Amino acid sequence: MTNPPRVAHEYIVEYVDGPLAGTTDRRLLINGSVDERIGSVAAIEGLESLFWYVKGAERLVNSEKYVAYHFDAPDSDPVETDKDHESL
Repeated sequence: MTNPPRVAHEYIVEYVDGPLAGTTDRRLLINGSVDERIGSVAAIEGLESLFWYVKGAERLVNSEKYVAYHFDAPDSDPVETDKDHESL
């Protein structure tokens, strides 16, 4: 008896650029589809901010779906650094 093929219920988000560049996250598929746009809350230099990303290319790696997401700067919270505070 063979097992039925495994149905994926999640996918791996790859943050391509922006404040979360180089990190990954797991998300659930909604009705078998990936999100076109996602929001992610992260603390950058101690300041919690909301960052928006839009869907890019999809690919399969070892039967897992990977989706690249690109930073949507105009809709995201600004990223401040210590240099920004020093110039005030």
